[in-house]
Amino acid sequence: MVLESLYSIVAVVAATYAVLFGFLKKINEWYYVTRLGKKQNTLPPGDMGWPFIGNLWSFFKAFNSQDPDTFVENLIKRYGKTGIYRTHLFGGPGIIVCSPELCRKALADEHVLFGYPSSAKQIAGKKSLYGISTSEHRRLRKIATNPIHGDEALTSHIEDIERIVTTSLEELATMNRPVNFFYEMKKITFKVIAKIVLGSTQDSVISTMVKCYSDLFPGIISVPINFPGFVFYRALKARKTLLKIFKEKVKERRAKTMETDRKKEMIDFLMEAEYDNGEKLDDEHLFDLLLIFLFAGHETAAHTAMWATIYLHHHPEMLQKAKEEQEAVLKRRPSSQKGLTLAEIKQMEYLPKVIDESMRRANFAFTLFRRVETDVNLNGYTIPKGWNVLVWSRAVHMDQDIYPNPKEFLPSRWENPGLKGKNFIPFGGGSRICPGSDLGKLEVSIFLHHFLLNYKLEELNPKAPTITLPLTRPADNCQARIIKLP
Repeated sequence: MVLESLYSIVAVVAATYAVLFGFLKKINEWYYVTRLGKKQNTLPPGDMGWPFIGNLWSFFKAFNSQDPDTFVENLIKRYGKTGIYRTHLFGGPGIIVCSPELCRKALADEHVLFGYPSSAKQIAGKKSLYGISTSEHRRLRKIATNPIHGDEALTSHIEDIERIVTTSLEELATMNRPVNFFYEMKKITFKVIAKIVLGSTQDSVISTMVKCYSDLFPGIISVPINFPGFVFYRALKARKTLLKIFKEKVKERRAKTMETDRKKEMIDFLMEAEYDNGEKLDDEHLFDLLLIFLFAGHETAAHTAMWATIYLHHHPEMLQKAKEEQEAVLKRRPSSQKGLTLAEIKQMEYLPKVIDESMRRANFAFTLFRRVETDVNLNGYTIPKGWNVLVWSRAVHMDQDIYPNPKEFLPSRWENPGLKGKNFIPFGGGSRICPGSDLGKLEVSIFLHHFLLNYKLEELNPKAPTITLPLTRPADNCQARIIKLP
């Protein structure tokens, strides 16, 4: 009798939950879809999830597992392989685009602008690249790329990058203890971008800034709750510290404006930049731009260099092949030459494949955030004005129809030139493609050149599980010894 009563209670609770669940989902569907009228008939397949949180539950469930690709795979199972789905993620209604063709179209459409979540905009600042008009973005992008675009600019940075890399690796190898390899990679790449953007700075300041960016990055897709204990609170606190450092650096650079023989860095170009009315950028605008340039200029390079090093050490035959290529570079080099040249880096064949495969496999950014400023038609589907567009680059890079055995690390797959272009979008696409992609690859190439020739990685936990939020990394951030080769 008691057992029957218990079954009845469980049945009632389950039925109530199912009804409530369906009712709440219908409310959300009505609020975002049904109210669109006739437009709802041309929306992509999908659903809007629960009120307020949308489909965040299923997103976090997938990305907190060891198989984050199940998030998109479940969409495909439910709605077919259309390559485009409607959803509600990161605070608003949107579209997930996950086929190469549609990703390319979305990134190239002039009406598809940056559309980062509210948390990202608050952290980056309202006058960063995330929150400005297309015309202003193009103008500032041109100013910012002067120091980092083209062979002449890249060549001018090689000596500094080599000096920072070799000095840093020497210090790590003399520690005779395990280090947080990911954090150390961020310090190395941050020193490089600090030299290019700020004209360098003290090691103590570098360490403070790297720590601030480590706190700032997770806040980009966090729930924007500004209260102690929350990720967003720590991110905003880190932003305030960074702005104080920028303020001092700008003051220092302005005091040197009369020095005619000094080398101009990116900060100087930005300080000279003007609005359309001829006025100089105000400090708020300048600081927001510095924050985002320094962030973008070190995270991707650190992430790629770390994973390329890990992957190679997990595959001894690939490690040997990569090392032999670097030894061949030294053998061809004239005895009078000191250090790498851009020509030598461009002649490398295997190392670029390793770098591309590391970016594809590790997927620094699982999606590119965009938003439409007007109704946009994408392959017959309507994306309503104001909706987000999530260009799911991870789904493209892990598509087994494009990349057979996508979870395997296979640099040899890049012998197929057809994989490049629309099938490979680690730096985005369209007019807002990352302007520092060539510099980032240059940094990683120089780092791997010196590491492969002179060091080896000894991980404490080579089978550490992988974390995928806010970016893909070993759970222990790759605790390892850096051992100098005899």
